[in-house]
Amino acid sequence: MELLMAVAVGILFTIGVYLILSKSLLRIVLGTSLLTHGVHLLLLTMAGLKKGSAPVLGKADTYVDPLPQALILTSIVISFGVTAFYFVLAYRSYQALGTDEIDSIKEDKE
Repeated sequence: MELLMAVAVGILFTIGVYLILSKSLLRIVLGTSLLTHGVHLLLLTMAGLKKGSAPVLGKADTYVDPLPQALILTSIVISFGVTAFYFVLAYRSYQALGTDEIDSIKEDKE
């Protein structure tokens, strides 16, 4: 299972970096979003994919550590907020400049 997760993380990183290196603001925002999802899967995989029950009161033989899941959930919420902020900045940039291409924005500044 860890091998499958490693392949998924690699694919997300590859697509994310490819989108970040493009010249469109929308693709850059989507690339950063995919990159953060890849990091979430990487953290979950590095914590270990264990089988067990939730750490609540009861009788169970093995429990799963809730700390990595809590950290990833917090990271998901933060990345959602940052992605929304990036979308707002890209939209305002498009409204002000009329384009979302990085080269055109650079030309307008000079």
